[in-house]
Amino acid sequence: MKYVLVTGGVVSGLGKGVTASSIGVVLKACGLRVTSIKIDPYLNTDAGTMSPFEHGEVFVLDDGGEVDLDLGNYERFLDIKLTCDNNITTGKIYQSVINKERRGDYLGKTVQVVPHITDAIQEWIERVAVIPVDGKEGPADVCVIELGGTIGDIESMPFIEALGQFSYRVGPGNFCLVHVSLVPVLSVVGEQKTKPTQHSVRGLRGLGLTPNILACRSTKVLNENVKEKLSQFCHVPASNIITLNDVTNIWHIPLLLRDQKAHDAILKVLNLQGVAREPDLDEWTNRAKLCDSLHDPVRIAMVGKYTGLSDSYLSVWKALLHASVACRKKLVVDWVPSTDLEDTTAKEAPDAYKAAWNLLKGADGILVPGGFGDRGVQGKILAAKYAREKNVPYLGICLGMQIAVIEFARSVMNLQDANSTEFDPDTRTPCVVFMPEGSKTHMGATMRLGSRRTYFEVTDCKAAKLYGNVSYVDERHRHRYESQVNPDMVAKFESAGLAFVGKDETGKRMEIIELPAHPYFVGVQFHPEFKSRPGKPSALFLGLIASSCGQLDALLQNPSQPNKHIPAKISSNGVFSPKVYPNGHQNGHAYKPVKSLVNGNYYANGNGVHV
Repeated sequence: MKYVLVTGGVVSGLGKGVTASSIGVVLKACGLRVTSIKIDPYLNTDAGTMSPFEHGEVFVLDDGGEVDLDLGNYERFLDIKLTCDNNITTGKIYQSVINKERRGDYLGKTVQVVPHITDAIQEWIERVAVIPVDGKEGPADVCVIELGGTIGDIESMPFIEALGQFSYRVGPGNFCLVHVSLVPVLSVVGEQKTKPTQHSVRGLRGLGLTPNILACRSTKVLNENVKEKLSQFCHVPASNIITLNDVTNIWHIPLLLRDQKAHDAILKVLNLQGVAREPDLDEWTNRAKLCDSLHDPVRIAMVGKYTGLSDSYLSVWKALLHASVACRKKLVVDWVPSTDLEDTTAKEAPDAYKAAWNLLKGADGILVPGGFGDRGVQGKILAAKYAREKNVPYLGICLGMQIAVIEFARSVMNLQDANSTEFDPDTRTPCVVFMPEGSKTHMGATMRLGSRRTYFEVTDCKAAKLYGNVSYVDERHRHRYESQVNPDMVAKFESAGLAFVGKDETGKRMEIIELPAHPYFVGVQFHPEFKSRPGKPSALFLGLIASSCGQLDALLQNPSQPNKHIPAKISSNGVFSPKVYPNGHQNGHAYKPVKSLVNGNYYANGNGVHV
């Protein structure tokens, strides 16, 4: 097993996760099998109880692990399925060591950070690195390890010590250290400054780790004299100093690494030059360039509780991006704080209220993501009501499905006191009830978590068609409450027009709802965003985007090949510039497609032929 360790210096937020993921992409493109481990030095055993404001979204794995959002980057970039053990935290390590001590495994010895904690870290890495994550038999060739935090942080010291020992343990040729650092440009002098990186590397070397490669974050490409200076003071060959300059989208990062021969440097350190091939990133390159070339917008209103921090809904945003690129549309997300849609805000902050409603009314589609707590719920209900009444495409995830059920009961079935027992334990019409797996006293790992199977009750529905007319789907769950409709209410809901098209294996849990008469109104209890990939968009997100830009009918006819229904035109510079001219109306206009006799694609004359 070969190991690539990615560390960070100077400041946090440099993009170590994207860098580690991109290294994995390039190595995978070289024909190597890759796995990943993320080390988080915090004391929490997992990310399950952490606020999205504090730490960004909680990413959920197939096995139910609630982990750091960087594991989502790994899964999306590398198209792999990780386990909860691929996320190491200080809490997990100390808990495992204390459990051993309580069992007497240390035979009465004094348990210390060195060697017991550091040994536990190394053993964990070696054990997890050989677990296959790509669906194939046997261990991967390379394990990419990302150490969270910044060099010099007190909480990461045991991990630094353990990784220093680990590099010696696995020996030369099996360990490569990539240090991500910052090369800032001071606006006063306009010069790229190397001193922060020099200090960071000096601190790293003082802790027993020597970087093989420097990945330097900067707004622009590093000047050659800057590389030479870094090489001289950091003892790293200039050819091993990589620029990670600002790019238009993060899919360009693997291409930056490839173009600067980062793979050659890594393969040389790991003695893999005779094994690996030149990286094949044609598909990746086409996707990155396509994303940059899109100009025709599709506006999605994201109505949520944590809209002040986009990382709170990172996987949702990525799933929307994957779907919009597949539909050849430029994604525009309008973040709408759900509380700003409520009547209270209209009185206390009328400008915010007006702005929120203007965003909602200007959207091509509306998405209400998952969440906990009752703050902003009324605003989400109002968003669902607007989407239902105005025939605006709607996707509700987890809580977004629950509030859609509540809104339907209140507005269509005239059950004014309909509610969730999470928000009103004494409601006389509980549409959403406390589920058996939940705990009212403990929050961590007490939810219905991980991959669960949903069976389609109705085959002639949009959700089933989007998934390719399958009889069931496996999607990831993360929720404490879920729609568990009273059997007497199911008939009433369905007679009123709400269809429960997907249920769990018991037939008691409602997993997917639809309004058949609506252009696209879908709610799901699971989180489809967690399994979306750049080359394989989530089916339901694809449905939302396609419906929002008038492509849904064509997509439903051929859901397995979402790109086949998309017309395009060639711009004046000879580059394909995708543009959609659907049958029907979009943005107040109707377009007539003109079919090419050459290859069957649709091309446009100027801005389209108005009907």
